[in-house]
Amino acid sequence: MTDLRAQLLAAFDIEHREHLEAIRAVLALAAKDASVDFKDAFRRAHSLKGAARAVDLPAVEDVANRLEAILARLSEGTLAVDPPLLKGLHLGLDAVERYVADLAGSPLIAPGVTETLDLLAQGLAAPNPQTPPVQASASPAPAVAYLRVATEQVEDLLRQMHDWNSDLLGVEAVGAGFVSIDRQVRALRRDWDRLAVKPRAADGRGADALRDFDRQLKDLFRGLGALSRDYRRAAWVLGNTSRRLQKGVAEIALVPVSSVYGEFGRMVRDMARDQGVDVAVITEGFDLQVDRQVLQKLKDPTLHLLRNAVGHGGEAAEVRRAKGKPAELTITLAFASKGGRLEVMVRDDGPGPDLARIQTTAVERGLLPAPTRSAPRLSADQLLSIVFAPGFSTAIAVDRLSGRGMGLSVVAEAVRALHGSVILRAGTPFGAEAVVSVPLQASRQTILSVDAGGLTYAIPTHGVERLLRLPVSAIENADGRSAVRIQIAGNDVMVPIMGMASLLGAANAAVPVEGDTIKAVLLRRGERRCALAVDGFHDVHQALIGEAHAVGIDRDIVSGAIIEGGEPALVLDPDALVRRWMRSDAGRMAGSLGLLPRQEADELAPTVLVVDDSITTRTLQKSILEAQGYRVLLSVDGAEALQLLRSGTVMIDLVVADVEMPRMDGFSLLQAVKNDAGLATIPFILMTSRESPEDVRRGLDLGADAYLTKQKFDQRDLLATIGRLL
Repeated sequence: MTDLRAQLLAAFDIEHREHLEAIRAVLALAAKDASVDFKDAFRRAHSLKGAARAVDLPAVEDVANRLEAILARLSEGTLAVDPPLLKGLHLGLDAVERYVADLAGSPLIAPGVTETLDLLAQGLAAPNPQTPPVQASASPAPAVAYLRVATEQVEDLLRQMHDWNSDLLGVEAVGAGFVSIDRQVRALRRDWDRLAVKPRAADGRGADALRDFDRQLKDLFRGLGALSRDYRRAAWVLGNTSRRLQKGVAEIALVPVSSVYGEFGRMVRDMARDQGVDVAVITEGFDLQVDRQVLQKLKDPTLHLLRNAVGHGGEAAEVRRAKGKPAELTITLAFASKGGRLEVMVRDDGPGPDLARIQTTAVERGLLPAPTRSAPRLSADQLLSIVFAPGFSTAIAVDRLSGRGMGLSVVAEAVRALHGSVILRAGTPFGAEAVVSVPLQASRQTILSVDAGGLTYAIPTHGVERLLRLPVSAIENADGRSAVRIQIAGNDVMVPIMGMASLLGAANAAVPVEGDTIKAVLLRRGERRCALAVDGFHDVHQALIGEAHAVGIDRDIVSGAIIEGGEPALVLDPDALVRRWMRSDAGRMAGSLGLLPRQEADELAPTVLVVDDSITTRTLQKSILEAQGYRVLLSVDGAEALQLLRSGTVMIDLVVADVEMPRMDGFSLLQAVKNDAGLATIPFILMTSRESPEDVRRGLDLGADAYLTKQKFDQRDLLATIGRLL
């Protein structure tokens, strides 16, 4: 089975259960009240049919089609609700559930089910079919099997794997000593061969003794050599097995973001409603697989950032319209995986950070000195870094969202505990963005080992942009600060350079120079960069990061500890290192020192918005389009898609939409898009199972650029149509 089909079947397994449960809930109500509305049940049957087609399960599609016909008549009122009809509908639902559950075996829809549903659709009495034993048929591709495992068991297994890897590092250290002894014995053997020549010729008895000793030494040498080879081979195999096992165990703990944050959209809408703010919530990347522990530990910080976005992003509708914004506030919660890190972004299109107010509040709370005419103006990123200081808050009143003096420091503290970083920046063209970056796994990171001031430190590589070897002659003076000119993204950027030991507090620590060369680590925080000179670099490798417990540790800089060669090494937070440099040079640094202006990419991949209430169909279309290089956004219905289109937060190049969807169907979405002057030019493809000539004509009359039917779905037709329209 291909990976894509396995993914689609896994998605279908979840989706079909949701549809069956929803239809059964409606039938339960209908058993008590015949006047119940069957529209949702009809839509569910329609979605089940489309999803079954996407994963190529014609038997399920056939039953769903018959269920849809019956529910359509019930919705229209042309069919009466009675016990035989409800029993027949449950029979069809049970058949689907039984078929999907037995995909790994020999599934077969029991004879009589489809005939019964046909009779019910015609309003005739349904027979009472007997379900025969499942008959053997051609073996289909095996389905993916799933096992429910308690999260505590997975987390305990992960902890044991971490301990195993630590023990393995100790074994490797012993092995290194063993190999060293092997080398020493080899050297001893060579020395012995040279020394033994003369004694052998001079004394017969001595020669016999030397021959015995020589034989024993050779036996020792052969045994030690064989043992050393066996050890190296076993250690290599053990290391490979350990890495595979570590990867496999870690993947067990991965869950989709939606499993933890699925309710956050509703929570934000509830918060906004309490504040009298109209809000549209956009979620992205909710299908990303992430360590559950990381997601759980980020829940409170993320919710705090969302509260902050609602509390500080609200504006009167007339004010927003005057600025060219939609009347309602748009808040985006996006998850992405970048360079082995999880990036969480909370963005709003409100007024954006009030830098003057931030500076005033910081001065009032003693976080900044009072400004003077001679003092240089602080840059935006310097001011925005202050909002994460303990006790900083610009809220005036105390309410459910803000004003308790805690501010964003609780976010920074929680993110630091995960060995991560958080920044706040102004949005483009307006609003604010808070970006959290943490490891995808709770305690394992890729680190770079460096020497500075006679000590060894570890720096997570996510904050290291590059390693530098600079001639001393390259050092320049910029506003009283040593700096070096570096080419970054085609631009000359003046980057400050200082000794890491000096930044960490070592008195009178100069920039270390080796010959005529300076070794430095280029760190980045947001768009700000600085270079820290070090005594030397070591290797880059994966390490288990633990808590650092010692007196005198600067916890603003130190994010954890590891054991390197039996000795502890402090893990430094690269984000905090840049932040400390910004604070230390706040009074004399140039505003552009180490700063590369944000640049938008000249060419971006076309963005396609897929609108479909079926998770299986969305998964299929997303896989097809991303494989062709398109950027894909997803919406579950027309209302959510229209909010996204009108928000202006992302440029949509083309829309592919289903017709049958809750809240707003595809026809209504198409009509709303074509009636909006700002959206009317976006190419729009309807892709639906509704293939009647009347539906096709209606879609094209409303302005659809293409009308594709799922019954004849061929990904080549979809890709060719998109290629033609773009």
